[in-house]
Amino acid sequence: MSDTDLSASPTYSAEPIPLRLKPSRQFPFLARHPWVHAHALAEEGRDLACGQVVDLLDHDGNWVARGLCNPASRLRVRLYAYDQATQIDGDLWRSRLDAAIARRQLSSPAGPDEAERLCFSESDLLSGVIIDRYADCVGVQFTAGGLLRWKDEILDHLKSRLADSPSGCRAIMVRVDPKTAKHEGIEAIEHWHNETGIDEPVNYRQNGLDLAVDLRSGQKTGGYLDQRLNHLATAGYLAGRRVLDVCCYHGGFGLVAAKHGAKSVLGLDSSQAALDAAQVAADKNQIENIQFQNGDCFDELKAMGERGDQFDAVILDPPRFAGSRHQVDNAIRAYRRLNASAIDLLPPGGILATCSCSGRVSRSDFLNMLLDVGRRRRRDIVMFENRGPAPDHPVAISCPESDYLKCVIAQVW
Repeated sequence: MSDTDLSASPTYSAEPIPLRLKPSRQFPFLARHPWVHAHALAEEGRDLACGQVVDLLDHDGNWVARGLCNPASRLRVRLYAYDQATQIDGDLWRSRLDAAIARRQLSSPAGPDEAERLCFSESDLLSGVIIDRYADCVGVQFTAGGLLRWKDEILDHLKSRLADSPSGCRAIMVRVDPKTAKHEGIEAIEHWHNETGIDEPVNYRQNGLDLAVDLRSGQKTGGYLDQRLNHLATAGYLAGRRVLDVCCYHGGFGLVAAKHGAKSVLGLDSSQAALDAAQVAADKNQIENIQFQNGDCFDELKAMGERGDQFDAVILDPPRFAGSRHQVDNAIRAYRRLNASAIDLLPPGGILATCSCSGRVSRSDFLNMLLDVGRRRRRDIVMFENRGPAPDHPVAISCPESDYLKCVIAQVW
């Protein structure tokens, strides 16, 4: 049983409950950062219902912002309003969702048979929900227990909005993964909204490839969309080259590189299930110049270096190494080790495409790590591009953690 059982019909106060901050803790929230951790509060709200609307006050009692409380989470309050006239209700969620969908039409919107992120949590002022569309189906991931109070209203409005769009809306998969559920003190969720579901993978197009995603058992909302433009940009440097794609997952970088003229691609990942999906995608798109190998990225790169193996290009797209600020130092050491091993496999003039999806590792931290790798290996690293995610993964300036994805394309001498 979770710490917070939403099925128990919790009692909510009609008026926002005031929660006071400790002295001098108001400044991030005056700058509109949406996360209030329990240690910042003078009164922690442990007796409040999950999803209770609260007014955040500074230590002197001045109104700061309005949000939702989750007494079971260390991220105790998520803020959604910085004007006292703004009410937190179904109308707010509907208007925010409308704005998020409209935002995607401003820059190269995806076609009806393609995939795109429709809502990116804090970056769309909807902290705690991520929505991805794959052709005519949608994956929704809730990461905030308090927002589940309005889950059905949000999903019903989403389905209504997409029903009349060029893509339509055949089904919506709703998920709260077990790790999030533990942190939020709620039950894990995995079901089709309104019991309208599908058994087969969802087909969609991306970067000229025919792909498929399993909305029920795939990562996050089913797949990863943030790197898709980086896949294409990186491929432009790899024509005629022998490429090693490390932590390839479903083959995103490698498949696009192979499709766009790489001489050969070897994809490496520790998940055999991910590699099987990548091979299915390669077969589906009749891509024959790519192979896949199961193995730990650190161990395999070390073994390749000891054998004297070389590639014309190495792509590094590892999983998140830092989930909290306390893990940043260890994450930077892991990135340093991984990139140093990759550089050992490159001849002068080789291409390195290296990524980090750890939001706690800043862009300057990541570049300084590469500087250190070049110094230690006595190699020059010349950067072509310093990229982020696709525009449908916008960055909220007030929430620097949303600037999480780094993708550096460089040449190594």
